[in-house]
Amino acid sequence: MLTPATIAHLRLQNQQIARSKFSTPQEIVAWHGAKQAQEYTHAKWAVGLRLPDATDQTIEQAIDAGSIVRTHILRPTWHFVAAPDVRWMMRLTAPQIVMQSIARERDLGLDLATFHRTNEVIAKTLEGGRQRTRKELAEAIEQAGIMTNSYRMAHIMFRAETELLVCNGSRRGKEQTYALLDERIPPSRMLEREEALAELARRYFTSHAPATIQDFTWWSGLKVGDARAALEMIKSDFISVPLDHLTYWMPKDLDLPAELEPSVHLLPAFDEFMVSYKERGASLDPSQTTQAITGNGIFKPIVVVNGRVVGVWSRTEKKNTMVIEHQFFKDVSPAEREGIENAAARFGKFLGREIVIK
Repeated sequence: MLTPATIAHLRLQNQQIARSKFSTPQEIVAWHGAKQAQEYTHAKWAVGLRLPDATDQTIEQAIDAGSIVRTHILRPTWHFVAAPDVRWMMRLTAPQIVMQSIARERDLGLDLATFHRTNEVIAKTLEGGRQRTRKELAEAIEQAGIMTNSYRMAHIMFRAETELLVCNGSRRGKEQTYALLDERIPPSRMLEREEALAELARRYFTSHAPATIQDFTWWSGLKVGDARAALEMIKSDFISVPLDHLTYWMPKDLDLPAELEPSVHLLPAFDEFMVSYKERGASLDPSQTTQAITGNGIFKPIVVVNGRVVGVWSRTEKKNTMVIEHQFFKDVSPAEREGIENAAARFGKFLGREIVIK
């Protein structure tokens, strides 16, 4: 029988949080389809917590090697995507992303002719395997007589990403560099639109199940009709279960747990466990939503006990330690506190830092 508690535990399982069947960052990112990655340190932890014995450096190496890409895809925000998937997924979702930016671009005096010119400058600056920071690219564009102030540069790079001209290069200190995508990412198979819709839906409903069509529409950024068409293409491999006026989809071979295993996790800001669903009641009490998600859409780092959000946490870097502070929504038991301490220790091991809990 499907219950809210079962939904939460199955999501922990399918999202590779409870246990992982993968061993590399690229495998984890590909399994999810894409993973929201706007807060960089937390985004690396979102990948690392789903891998056995991963460290921050493990994820950095995957990014520097180009096996996972950080770009604007699905929705107009940063995501990690596996390198072999970036071309077909961007071609599918770029039109809906760009559409949301056109009015602002017009206000900034940016048009197609300007983007054509800036893309030419960017391509010339990066060709031959060169990697440059956004500041360095802005200087090159300014030298070509095009202004980059007043948020224009953000939109210039956004367009270069969605047109598959650039992707992230290696990190240079704390700065991201850019590289030409076709020089950095090996050739990969392009999918026709229907194939891409089906593949995106299959990835989502396999890795995020149980999930609803409303969840998939929100996560993918697709138009409602496209999202429904995508589910229609793959639904023969999935089962649907009604609960509380919603229909949840999951793979046919997914076993409902006979017994729910106790677990405690410190999940990062914008983790897929929370951000990838439209309806979050299985894990988050609606009365506590504003404590975990701000009014302007910031998803805080969360403490999850047995699939339920019981609080939020924050980190502060000190000279030799990382200080973790919690704000709980309810009283937690001694056993739960011990689980939280163990989860914090795992985060410290990932960072290579001693953890102090306050």
